[in-house]
Amino acid sequence: MTAYTVLILLVALERLAELVVARRNAAWSLALGGTEYGRGHYPPMVLLHSALLLGCLLEPALADRPFLPALGWPMLALALAAQGLRWWCIGTLGTRWNTRVIVVPGLPLVTAGPYRWLSHPNYLAVVVEGFALPLAHTAWVTALCFTVLDLALLRVRIRCEDRALTGGRVVAAT
Repeated sequence: MTAYTVLILLVALERLAELVVARRNAAWSLALGGTEYGRGHYPPMVLLHSALLLGCLLEPALADRPFLPALGWPMLALALAAQGLRWWCIGTLGTRWNTRVIVVPGLPLVTAGPYRWLSHPNYLAVVVEGFALPLAHTAWVTALCFTVLDLALLRVRIRCEDRALTGGRVVAAT
């Protein structure tokens, strides 16, 4: 459990680093005339992601969940791969990456890096991490609850982001 606790604390530190980057990038975007969308879903998103890390720590300890190597090691690999994808997204978007939905007028959509293949690769990283990180130490209740709630939240978030990026026009999927 000690190694898993260290892992969760490292992920929490990584989240704090993301917030520092996001705050800097938000200031850049807003200074260029950017507009923020979807403020209403942001606090629940922060709460849910904080609860994920808390659940990862509490469930294995309180429910005496064992580390199952056949499950834990592959889930750890997936969680680390999700981190890699997340930082690839952050690096590709550069100053445009944010935890909020802020659109700067006149900037074209990014189609490089993982955005070449997926419209929302960062959200794929979030979904994978959301079930893999808790399952790395058999926290299946946390994994299930986070995944269900996160998919509902991502539905709202992706719609908001798509509308913001298309100037409010609804784009039909083909």
